[in-house]
Amino acid sequence: MDNLRFAGDDDEDLYSGFDLVHPALDTRQLDTDQGFQEAVRTSYGRRPPTQSRAPTTAARLTSTAGLRIGTGQGTGLVLNSSVGQVGPGSSDGLKRPMTSMRGTGYTSQSNVFDPLNQASKGPAPALISKTDESPEEKIKSLERRVMGLIEESCMAASRGEIRLALDRAKEASSKERSLIRQREQAGLSDGHNLDLTFSVLFNLANQYAANDMYTEALNTYQVITKDRMFNNSGRLRVNMGNIHYKMGQYNKAIKFYRMALDQVPNTHKSMRIKIMHNIGLVFVKMAQYSEACTSFEYIMQEEANFKTGLDLVTAYYALGDKEKMKKGFLRLLECQLDIDDDEKYTASSEDTQSNLILEVIRNDPLRKMERQMKQEAERSILTAAKLISPVIETTFSEGYNWCVDAIKNSQYADLANDLEINKAVMFLRQKNFKDAVETLKMFEKKETKVASTAATNLSFLYFLQNEIDLAEKYALMARDSNGYNDSALVNLGNCCFKRKDYEKAREHYIAALDIDASCVEALYNLGLTNKKLGRYEEALDSLLKMHAIVRNYPPVVYQIASLYQELSDIDQASEWYLQLLGLVPTDPHIHQRLGQLFDTEGDKQQGYQYYFDSYRYFPSNLEVIDWLGSYFIEHQVAEKAISYFERAALMQPDEVKWQLMVAACHRRSGNYQQALQTYKQIHRRFPENIECLKLLIRLSSDLGLKETAEYAQELKKAERAQEQRESRAASGSRPGSRRSSSRASRSGSAASGHEEPGALPPKSPGPGARASSRGSRSIPGSAMSGRMTRLSLNDLDENEPFVPSNKEVGPLQERPKTSLRRKQDEDDFADEELGDDLLPE
Repeated sequence: MDNLRFAGDDDEDLYSGFDLVHPALDTRQLDTDQGFQEAVRTSYGRRPPTQSRAPTTAARLTSTAGLRIGTGQGTGLVLNSSVGQVGPGSSDGLKRPMTSMRGTGYTSQSNVFDPLNQASKGPAPALISKTDESPEEKIKSLERRVMGLIEESCMAASRGEIRLALDRAKEASSKERSLIRQREQAGLSDGHNLDLTFSVLFNLANQYAANDMYTEALNTYQVITKDRMFNNSGRLRVNMGNIHYKMGQYNKAIKFYRMALDQVPNTHKSMRIKIMHNIGLVFVKMAQYSEACTSFEYIMQEEANFKTGLDLVTAYYALGDKEKMKKGFLRLLECQLDIDDDEKYTASSEDTQSNLILEVIRNDPLRKMERQMKQEAERSILTAAKLISPVIETTFSEGYNWCVDAIKNSQYADLANDLEINKAVMFLRQKNFKDAVETLKMFEKKETKVASTAATNLSFLYFLQNEIDLAEKYALMARDSNGYNDSALVNLGNCCFKRKDYEKAREHYIAALDIDASCVEALYNLGLTNKKLGRYEEALDSLLKMHAIVRNYPPVVYQIASLYQELSDIDQASEWYLQLLGLVPTDPHIHQRLGQLFDTEGDKQQGYQYYFDSYRYFPSNLEVIDWLGSYFIEHQVAEKAISYFERAALMQPDEVKWQLMVAACHRRSGNYQQALQTYKQIHRRFPENIECLKLLIRLSSDLGLKETAEYAQELKKAERAQEQRESRAASGSRPGSRRSSSRASRSGSAASGHEEPGALPPKSPGPGARASSRGSRSIPGSAMSGRMTRLSLNDLDENEPFVPSNKEVGPLQERPKTSLRRKQDEDDFADEELGDDLLPE
């Protein structure tokens, strides 16, 4: 302490003494410190000892890792090292506390929280590298991998992914062969897993068969059946027989079935019966009905079931043996249906717990299986009765009565009513409406369910006979008997639809859909009703739902396309019409509709193709004929249009329009003589037709013929007669017989008409065509009356305005006169005015 100087010792210098360092801490003297240099030289490269616990204060002071400095007064402060003392002084100075004041609860050595005493365990030992797997472990790992692949293959097959299932089966087979090689290399052949090999091969064969790779499947099954180490491999011959059956090799199928039957012991009765049933079915397929009957009879004696009983009756029916058919049907009715009655699942007590249990088991898997068995039994009995009823007795009715009596005397008496209703349906198929109605009326006073079904069928019958009142009466009766009868509501809606009460019909169809959302009749009729009401979006929604249920049904596809057409969605309409053509490629009306759509869009070439296809499939459609003829006239190929108009003239010989079109085509093509002859023929047949007379005057005038004056006189007479008829019509006088005949002759040239509802308006034939010529033309007196006609006579010459027939004929335009023209002819027609469309081109 003598060497230290404190601030209190010298009041003159307050900051003196801060640069003084304890000799033990003075690093400037370490180079000359012999003890320190010796310690550094001897401890170089050594690791400090590992301590198993936290070091104490003394240990920390004596270690080289942590040097602590004592602050007590005196010269006894020393710095110890692992090899000795460093510097002078005593070691007691370092162990004294720094101050007499200690913090409450705090010490220089804090307690470590270590309840498990993990600090005493020391560091974890180094990881030991894992040794290589033994051959046995590798083989077991590979076996697990093979089994995993087999399971993946089976699961993929259950999901319907047969291609993926086959790939996994092939991979499992490859891994299994690799497993066998590893066993042989390791000398473990004695531990061959036969079950694994059988599973791999069996699954591979099944997947081959599922992918229709029958040859590969048969080869794989052959490998299994030839290996005697596999137990019960003979059963797989049934699978081989099934494959031969699918391939149509029935003799080989029977051979393998019989081989399998020989290898199945008698104790496996169910398996033997199934194989015998397969043999009987193959005999039926080969038309060897006697052998099939033998197989089925054996099964019915050993273990009777409904499926085999139906097959036996079918085989007897094929043989034509009436007595055996009856015996087979009676044997079918003797089959037992070992299921519980429906009363078991009806809540009859007030016990809440029992009712809850019944509610749970009412739709459990066992109950569903019982329902399926019952449906199978009912289907087999009714199918057999329908099959043999028309042939077992002399008449159809007697055969049905025998079957009904047999069913009533059996444990399935409730099926007799269903057979009676089916009897009425058979009468309908025979067009015997009277007996069908009488049969159905017998059920009016029977139990509710049967009465509702009979009333529904009666309503349908009367609706077909157009007796709407009776149809509605029985439809109401069916609805009242069973409020959940959707067919009765559909019949009610049909009656309202027939009366054009579309709103009420719509309500009935919606009510039917509330009962059964998949009722396709209600969906389709609801779509038609909404279409009638102008609710195209709702109609489209109903029909699209039905299309999702019943795919590719042509009427539904047609209605969807028609609705898109009404909504002016031409692209969707074209797409649905093209889809419809894939279903009915020879329907001429669909080709015509597509032609109209493309014509509206301006695609004349595509429109012509569909119109021509429509003409090929139905050459008698006047609308299509008219369009095709007009198409060729628009494209300046009038000679090709002649054949179409001639066909139309043959179909409607009393229609002057088509013959005038033929003559106009001859004139446009430059064949004036043929045009003149055609006009003369028309005039002889229709002498009062004013348009024909005008055209005769123009053409004969151009050719310089003498008949011009005669035709002019006849034209004046015809016009005067027309004026007289019009005046009489205006004054309300009674029309004469000539008036009616003249009106018929002029009907072909009328410029008025109406467009067919729902048809597309035709595009104008050209930019020069007048608006009046773009309208439709009516064709009275034919089945196509009121249909649209593309071009009238006024449209034939777009640059030649035609004078309407109700105007007076004025003087001809100035043009060069021929040498054959007489002065008198010009004077006769000085007051007439004819258009340029009568001039030759």
